Amino acid sequence: MPEFYEMKVAGIALDPSNNAPIVILRDIDGTFILPIWIGIMEASAIAAALEGVVYSRPMTHDLFRSFVEHLGVVVEKIEVVDLKDNVFYALITVIKGDERLQIDARPSDAIAIALRTNSPIYVAEHVVKDAIRVDTAKPAAGKIMVGFEQDQEKLKEILEKMNPEDFGKFKA
Repeated sequence: MPEFYEMKVAGIALDPSNNAPIVILRDIDGTFILPIWIGIMEASAIAAALEGVVYSRPMTHDLFRSFVEHLGVVVEKIEVVDLKDNVFYALITVIKGDERLQIDARPSDAIAIALRTNSPIYVAEHVVKDAIRVDTAKPAAGKIMVGFEQDQEKLKEILEKMNPEDFGKFKA
């Protein structure tokens, strides 16, 4: 059985090279930062949840929350369970009575739902190890070490171009 790290949404940022939104996950211990590139609509949904924005009409993830509440279903957790060909995979685990179901989902949608249902977010250990990440557990002369797993130079370039303000607006 795979090991999982509990993660929190640290914020939403933009990739300075192409303005693509990135959701930034950080583990509870503050050891890993895991960026996941997502769509603009999902970034908007996550940012709205982080900021506590309530729309006059329900958005898609709010509608999902409403469905599960009305059906007596509990969102137990979301898990980012795999990474294949640079695509992340997630599961939403729901409980209805004695039954536990796992629903396939994009991580961005699962994260938006987790924020609306106050459900924990977990990432499989092998996903953290295989993904582009920043490992803050091994400082070198006060600098953050960038993982070598996929594209160290790309992530390094992105992080170097980011300002603290890039995270500020949507910081959890």
